[in-house]
Amino acid sequence: MNNGTGLDLKLISENCGLFSKTDADTVIDNISKLSKVYSSRDLIKIYNYMLIHAQIPEVIMYLIRCVDEYRDPSSLEYLVDILLLKNAVSADDDTKEKYTNVRVMCAKAIANQKNTDVVSSLLYCLNNKDEHYRVRLACADALGRIGDRFAVAPLVEVVKDEDEKSVYLKESAVSALGLLGDSRAVDPLVSILETKQGIMDKFSFLKERAIEALIKMGFCDNERVYRALKNSLADESVQVRINAIEALMDSEHPKAFEAIKKCLENDPDPEVKKNAMIALYNMSDRTILDEVIKSPDYPDNLKVEAVSILEEYENDETGENEE
Repeated sequence: MNNGTGLDLKLISENCGLFSKTDADTVIDNISKLSKVYSSRDLIKIYNYMLIHAQIPEVIMYLIRCVDEYRDPSSLEYLVDILLLKNAVSADDDTKEKYTNVRVMCAKAIANQKNTDVVSSLLYCLNNKDEHYRVRLACADALGRIGDRFAVAPLVEVVKDEDEKSVYLKESAVSALGLLGDSRAVDPLVSILETKQGIMDKFSFLKERAIEALIKMGFCDNERVYRALKNSLADESVQVRINAIEALMDSEHPKAFEAIKKCLENDPDPEVKKNAMIALYNMSDRTILDEVIKSPDYPDNLKVEAVSILEEYENDETGENEE
């Protein structure tokens, strides 16, 4: 069978052991040797053919890595078929479990092609609550990386869905929205920050992702976003507070400096204080460092950090003057 390519794809596959009971390692080793015999153009055709017929997960994963090296558009439809389990003998729960790693890798390879034609297939897996959560995570990430705006509304729905049990999926959807940068995501992301949750709850990680997404989107100077970030400076999670400091630092809101300054003065956590001091320094000049060093209101460890930053600053200044 050459399909007009001049290659007997079936024979090549048979020689590699694809259709026999040959163990996966041997098949993979045989496939790896093809690169020494065939051109890149022919290899893509061979890999595509094998993707259609391979049934052993380890072999499929190797083939996905092979086509991902070339990222040829001709491979996309075969990758989508694998993601949707169209090549599997059945699509029962056991099969889905068996092919989970394959499909996760497949979603990543699909995203690498940056082709918006596959958005509907990724959304199909994302919205299927019976689907393995890791496959849904990979699809959410792929949608963000592809950058298609039609994915915004479905991703927002995942974030807003109170019946969605996977916080990890919500995190992935939030991160994808940050990559897409669409203003429609602002309200649901801010709503996450406005939700009260304890420090030990996994929801804290979702808040962290929401702040990171808002930073990427560049909406931190929005008034509602500013209020949510300011309130996040009092969150029970240390990391949420640190992320909020970073977001406010990157914003151009006129009250951001004042909000971070209060955090520096009042926050009980030394790491938060340190991040607040560095943020204020980046937003202004060395004045805040001098204040920390001279004031009795700040702890010694923070003073040491301020001195270290000043020394680095002075060394940089000296180096520039010498040049």
